[in-house]
Amino acid sequence: MSMAVQEGLRGLVRFFRDLMGEDAYRKYLSFHESTGCASAPMSEREFWKDKMDRQDANPEGRCC
Repeated sequence: MSMAVQEGLRGLVRFFRDLMGEDAYRKYLSFHESTGCASAPMSEREFWKDKMDRQDANPEGRCC
């Protein structure tokens, strides 16, 4: 498989992961670090629980 095809497939996989929200925790950590927040960031488990709890409390943004 050529390098161009491999890079294209990697980009496609990354796109779909981002589309599905897999990068949400990584983005949260970047934002937390860039704002200089004094408290420790949530663990990944805490982050996903908080995210799901907020979505359950405000379901209008979800499709299903």
